[in-house]
Amino acid sequence: MESQIDKGKLPRHIAIIMDGNGRWAQNRQLHRLEGHRKGSETVEEVVETCRDIGVQNLTLYAFSQENWNRPSDEVVGLMALLKHFLVSKRPKLLKNGIRFRVIGKVDRLPEDVLRELTKTISETRHCDQMTLVLALSYSSREEIIDTINSVLRQAMADADSSYMLDEKDFDRLLYTDGMPNPDLLIRTSGEFRISNFLLWQMAYTELYFTETLWPDFRRQDLENAILEYQRRERRFGLTTEQIRANVDFR
Repeated sequence: MESQIDKGKLPRHIAIIMDGNGRWAQNRQLHRLEGHRKGSETVEEVVETCRDIGVQNLTLYAFSQENWNRPSDEVVGLMALLKHFLVSKRPKLLKNGIRFRVIGKVDRLPEDVLRELTKTISETRHCDQMTLVLALSYSSREEIIDTINSVLRQAMADADSSYMLDEKDFDRLLYTDGMPNPDLLIRTSGEFRISNFLLWQMAYTELYFTETLWPDFRRQDLENAILEYQRRERRFGLTTEQIRANVDFR
């Protein structure tokens, strides 16, 4: 399957909404946390696959702001799984040259989780083979509001009522500063929405939905999504003729 992928047309950035852990567990009459544990194994396989294929940036929607409203035992269990992931996978991230980043309101995370998060970010900051981003306690609307507020504060501090910025300036103020916008979004479990995830950044992202529940999502599923992405014509508002003439709008 990998041999069919055109390495010259890889998405520079893949974003994934990892959905279906709870349903996977319920289908097997297991506690929801068992689905999350199984889902964490899928995370490892997907990261390895992206690294092997040559995808440079991968962002995983791991925990939204809205997820804090889930039952407390599930939230506690998810935080424990996150801490375990950070501690156990840190050596592998370093070995494979994977830089680790996080976006979201991480100050809401438990202190012990935040400590391991900070350590992983610091120890992998020099890695340059791939970037793995976890969206944690993340809300895209809040990200946009934070960005607007930062602009307003700067304008007020400068007493400049004419202060303006363009799209590139706005991009640099977002949590994802320094990364290309996602070329491909994958959502598992048969849901057809983007759930307050990277709303600004996904203006021109190709969307791919699959019925597969996240714990069952394997290397072949990711390769299928990439192949589908490569079959699509991305015009960015241009005509097919302009695209064929190699006009680059990215």
